[in-house]
Amino acid sequence: MNEEPEAPVEEARPDEEIDESERAYREMQKLFEELSFRERWRRMMAGLKMPKDTGEYKFAKLQLQRLSGPAVAVAVPLITVIILLMLPRREAPPPVTAAVEIIEPPEEVEIEPPPEEPPPPPDTLEPNESEIDGEPGDITPVDEPAEVTDEPVSAKPKDISTVANVKSPIKMPGIFSSRDPGQRGRQLGKFGVGGAGDAIVVRALRWLKMQQKSDGSWGDDSSFRTALTGMAILTYLAHNEVPDDTTEFGPTTKRAIQFLVDSLGSGEYFRDKDGNNYSHPIGVYALGEAYAMTRNPLVKSAVERAVQPLIRGQNAWNGWEYKMAQTARTDNSYSGWCAQAIKAVHAAGIDVPGLEECYEKAKHAFDSVYRGDGHFCYQSESGGNPNGHEAETAIATLCMQLLEQYNDPKVKSAMAFMDGCTYSFAQWENQPWGGGGNNPSPVYYWYYLTQAKFQVGGATFGAWNKMFYPELRDRQQIIKGEGGASGYVDPKGKYQDIGWWDSPSKGEAYRSNKGGLPCTWWSGGQETQGSTSLDCRIMDTTLCALQLMVYYRFLPTSQQVDVSVRDAGGVLDRPARKSDEIKVTVARKPRG
Repeated sequence: MNEEPEAPVEEARPDEEIDESERAYREMQKLFEELSFRERWRRMMAGLKMPKDTGEYKFAKLQLQRLSGPAVAVAVPLITVIILLMLPRREAPPPVTAAVEIIEPPEEVEIEPPPEEPPPPPDTLEPNESEIDGEPGDITPVDEPAEVTDEPVSAKPKDISTVANVKSPIKMPGIFSSRDPGQRGRQLGKFGVGGAGDAIVVRALRWLKMQQKSDGSWGDDSSFRTALTGMAILTYLAHNEVPDDTTEFGPTTKRAIQFLVDSLGSGEYFRDKDGNNYSHPIGVYALGEAYAMTRNPLVKSAVERAVQPLIRGQNAWNGWEYKMAQTARTDNSYSGWCAQAIKAVHAAGIDVPGLEECYEKAKHAFDSVYRGDGHFCYQSESGGNPNGHEAETAIATLCMQLLEQYNDPKVKSAMAFMDGCTYSFAQWENQPWGGGGNNPSPVYYWYYLTQAKFQVGGATFGAWNKMFYPELRDRQQIIKGEGGASGYVDPKGKYQDIGWWDSPSKGEAYRSNKGGLPCTWWSGGQETQGSTSLDCRIMDTTLCALQLMVYYRFLPTSQQVDVSVRDAGGVLDRPARKSDEIKVTVARKPRG
């Protein structure tokens, strides 16, 4: 058999005899060799140790890239799944259900057009004119109740974004309706003070305007800024000076209200407060009235928040302690401001959880400080043990009247006890509760007493009117406008008079000899020259001016017609409540 010849065997040649092209070919062939994973790993690890320009190193680098791809492809999804499993689970929110009541619209009813408004009476006052002056006529009270109107003062205001855009109220509440300029003139004439009485108030409003700071506040001491601004707002609102409603005082009221709204911010408490935080209820009182007379939604929002601490702070005996603290003590004076604030917010038609209950409980806020025989004391402890001076009887009495407790036997006994009170700067200590030690703040107590006597009316207020009005008229400190002495120029470019009051008592609340403003004090009928601070003067002036506006600031509670929560169509702007019922008492003089 013929055998095929064996292929010649190529002899191995040394590396130096292999040309460069053949070397590259052999290196490329190695890339396509089928190697086991173990062999590939061995070569890769060995190649990484070789010089970078060698084929072994390049082979190792390529193998490293090939092996890392699958590893990354597995590791990334695995890590992502682990992270997702570690995230906390969020429970689905529970379903919300709401009851919907479908109300069929009522049939249209043809409404007769309202009768034409009669011309204003001749004694209607223009608050921007202060030339009215002179002595009042005979101050003789009339038993007939004041005429009340619920006609709108202006059209419904447009949507607003700031206090600056608020116009006159849609309908002033019944408790405020007599502040309308026409009603104000009738009331002043009815009680015998006429235009001269309004001129006194306007002088005070002009003096207060000069003291207002650029941010809209009043007061040198920031601790009292909220309280003094609130009292000034109440003074301007009592004269029906609402934002942008007049060219003279509208901007003043606007800046003041804006200051309180801004100082409240988005919280429940005002930024500035005094040691016992009287500032808060006074600020709420002012904003409550401001909303009632402007219907400004920004003011409403502020009131809804600011009234919450008062609702929570009412104690188990229905009253309040300093700082609205929940303790066993009830403070008569502090409860007075809280009660007035709750009344103002309630009368404005604000509807927040707990307000109605708080209002009803406030009717009994002063029971624990009542000692008997018409005496309301300074404080009570643990719902009993009323003690302290009785000068605060007037505070509890007025607040109970405003809270519709005017027929309560305690109120009637208190009015009998205060029948012997006097109104005299020189003899301010001559009161049924004793001398100066038990009555250090006569202007403060007269503020309540004047209103309480007006609420009773008749001979009670008639006798008081003959005392308090002439005294405040004669005690006002006046700087005349002639020659520019007052420094006050009205919108018409004319210089006008300004005026203020200082308390006759050296011990009036917050008084200080450090203020440097000269004033006069009395003790035992003796006159003494002293000094006071601007903050004290602002407080005294607002309290005195508010007394002189008692004729029209609030209607007697028994004569009110509550229209405070109705819009221009006469519809309630919140759910109806029991206190919305109209209460009218008609008083007639006996014949013969």
